[in-house]
Amino acid sequence: MKLEVCVDTIAGLNAAVAGGADRIELCSCLAMGGLTPSVGLMELAAKAPIPVYAMIRPRGGNFIFSPQEVDQMKREIDAARNTNLAGVVLGANQHNNALDTNLLNILVDHAGDLGVTLHRVIDLAPDLIEATHAAVELGFERILSSGGAYKAIDGIENLTAMHKAATGRLSVMPGSGVNTQTAPDILQAAEFTEIHAGCGKTYPQDQRLLEFGFESAGEKRTNEELVRSLKTILQQNAYTK
Repeated sequence: MKLEVCVDTIAGLNAAVAGGADRIELCSCLAMGGLTPSVGLMELAAKAPIPVYAMIRPRGGNFIFSPQEVDQMKREIDAARNTNLAGVVLGANQHNNALDTNLLNILVDHAGDLGVTLHRVIDLAPDLIEATHAAVELGFERILSSGGAYKAIDGIENLTAMHKAATGRLSVMPGSGVNTQTAPDILQAAEFTEIHAGCGKTYPQDQRLLEFGFESAGEKRTNEELVRSLKTILQQNAYTK
């Protein structure tokens, strides 16, 4: 059972590794769901002893990208490859929220031998099973999903159905709101082989920095002990049905 932890700072990466994470999703701006990390952060993350996948998302907001943004995403994929990261995390959809399979095919092809994860853009899709089959055909090795719900625990029936639809051709990785309280129920629902979590903890914030807009209220930082505790839960609660 693998634990993927999303981080957006080098301190967060260090905490995740120390806590026992098996893989890193490297981002900037986790408060916005994760954007492409800087090249500098990629270069530092490449030194980690576990695989690191870089989020490829050029901006916040929707997942409908202009030709220039597609060019930017290709360049960001190149940066991940050039810094020797293990893979990239991709996603794009159409105006009807169905996966943009044409663009995703272009991006997956551009990624070449890099590992590829389809991110939670799939949770917007009108038909999650159809989207799961599409992800298989596109060559993704895993889907990060909350089953179309805000939190994975609330989308567990859909996640289980997606897992069955994938039939071992890719991994369906539950994510969003996964913690030591929700993980046991999620793990008992299906033979999931990996889980995604933030393992973040709020920290004391400087009122002056908040006033200037240099921090956002309620921001979290990856916490080593939360990572370690969740990893222990995963080891103790592997699927047993």
